[in-house]
Formats: sequence, C-alpha cells, structure tokens
Amino acid sequence: MAFKILTINPGSTSTKIAVFEDEKEVFSKTLRHSAEELSPFQTVASQFQFRKDIIVSVLKAEGIDIHTLSAIVGRGGLVKPIESGIYEVNEALVRDLEHPVMGEHASNLGGLIAKDIAREIDNGAKAYITDPVVVDELEPIARISGHPALKRSSIFHALNQKIIARTYAKEIGKSYDELNLIVAHMGGGVSVGAHSHGRVIDVNNALDGDGPFSPERSGGLPTGALVELCYSGKSKAEVKKMLKGEGGVVAYLGTNDMLEVENKAIADPNSEYAMVQNAMCYQIAKEIGAMAAVMKGKVDAILLTGGIAYGKPITNYIREMVEFIAPVKVYPGEDEMRALAMNGLMVLRGETTPKVY
Repeated sequence: MAFKILTINPGSTSTKIAVFEDEKEVFSKTLRHSAEELSPFQTVASQFQFRKDIIVSVLKAEGIDIHTLSAIVGRGGLVKPIESGIYEVNEALVRDLEHPVMGEHASNLGGLIAKDIAREIDNGAKAYITDPVVVDELEPIARISGHPALKRSSIFHALNQKIIARTYAKEIGKSYDELNLIVAHMGGGVSVGAHSHGRVIDVNNALDGDGPFSPERSGGLPTGALVELCYSGKSKAEVKKMLKGEGGVVAYLGTNDMLEVENKAIADPNSEYAMVQNAMCYQIAKEIGAMAAVMKGKVDAILLTGGIAYGKPITNYIREMVEFIAPVKVYPGEDEMRALAMNGLMVLRGETTPKVY
C-alpha cells in the first residue's frame, strides 16, 4: 500500500499544496490569495485559520480524505537556526513558528497548518517540516563578518538547494555526501551555497543580506553609502524595503519580471535592460567563484536552479564565466513540493529518523 503525503508550501500571496502517493504526485494546486483577502490580517500568523480552511476545502472538493494521509509535510519557516533534516512539529517548534525569532514569513504557516491537520487525523499521521531557510551548517570562519557586532547568518533556499544537489548526485551514481558542489538558486532572491560533502559550509544571506542582487533584493551594497542612506531621513522601514522588495532589478528597471527583462535585453543588447541583467549574472558568477575558493577549487559541479534558470541568456552568461571551475548543469524551476514529499517518504519508510527541535 502506498504512503499518501500532503505537502504545504505557503508563500506571501499563495499557498501551494500537493498530494503524493509514494514518489508519484497525484494532485497539486496553487491557491491564490488576493490583497483584499489578506488585508484583514495584521500578521502572518493570523492568516493561519484562513489558509487552513481553504486547503481542507480544496482537498474535500477533490475527493481527498485527510484521514487517508500518512504524513503532512509543511515548508519550514524562520525558526531558530537548525541543521539540515526533517523535524516533527512539536510544541517548541509550534511556539517558534507562531512567534518567530528570525522574523515573519509566510513559510512559518507551513508547519502550523500541517500540525493542525495531523491533529484531526486518527491514524497516527504526523506533521513535519524539512530544510527551512534557516538551515545552518556554516563553518565558524564563515560567520566572521569584519565586526563582532555584525555576525553573518545562514538564510538561504535550503530546501531547493538540497534536493537539487541530491538529484545531481543520484544522476551520476554518487552520494550527495561524497561531492563538492556549488548550487546557485536564482529566484526572487539569489543564494549561492558551497556544499561540501553534504553540508552547506558557506552561503550568502539571501533574505536581506549579502551576495548578488536579484529581481527584488539589493544584495551586498557599498557599506559607506548604505550608512549615509540610513541617516538621510529615510525611515528604517523604507530602507529595509529598499533592501528587500524594492531593490535589485526592480529598483533599476521598475519591474521584477525577468522574462520581460530578458526579452527587452534580447531586442536591444545595448539597453539598460541588458546591462542590469548582465550585472546580476556577473554578480552571481562572482559569488560562485568565491564559493569555489571556499572549497579550494575542488568542485565537482556547479548547479544553477530556480525560476530565473529558465532564461538561456542568463545561464549562458554565468556558464561562460564559471565553467573553467567545474561542469555547469542547469535545473530550471523549483522542486520544493517533491523535496517536502521525499523527505516525508524517507521517514515513513524508516530510511531516516526525524530530528527533534
């Protein structure tokens, strides 16, 4: 009998759900939430019941009985830094998802909704989260920033980076733990991780920190100019918005739609669109070079993933800059729903043991 797994991935204006029977995806849907629907909620946590009710309603309409589920795996949120793996949602995790120490994010709802649905099931199904964005496997030397008051932190696209790394390892008949890989996730934010024998020993903070700029995040900025900006009369909220949400490509071009940017760059290679697109690629390639140095040049492969990786001009530009380091392979899009399900399946099959938060 196949294990049936529900996966839940909440985003800022949508909630992705999918049902897997063992490795096979049998249902998936992206539930869109309009600004009007979300406006009554003052915090992300307060959206919990609203989003859960929609999920349960959709599953019922599709004829999927929650009591047949073997496990529910939600996207992990901004909890305390933890090592990679799958975690059963316990009371300590619920508390930190409801009152996140690292900040509010829609992904915090994944574990909360999973836990509540599991509570209603009488067959022993449990709720889990896996590889949240706060996965922290940094080497101690990577935490030092240049001033003790400002420590570097690990916030990146851990879920997709890990599944892509494992996918590549499986394709070549090796274990993820055997390889040195550089994985660049390129989406609304960009994170470039150094995967050394199964651990991400260095990675840029892709939320509101360093690294390459992206469609809507500024990435690393000239520090002196940033200090001047902070004391220019702008509020803290305004500056933070410039770093995350209104930074990067959208700040230069007024759009975060990379397909639009790519098309305009192709139409006019001398346009500002082409320059900004190339500059983003240039910075991503520089970060890949930095991660190669972290691993002393011993890199088995460079993997490009995320929604932006669909753009051939973008991946070609990066490839030309970094393929002297190692072979480059492109995995466009995100495989996060499958990553959630496969982690849950490993637990159900007894191939891994859930960690305790």
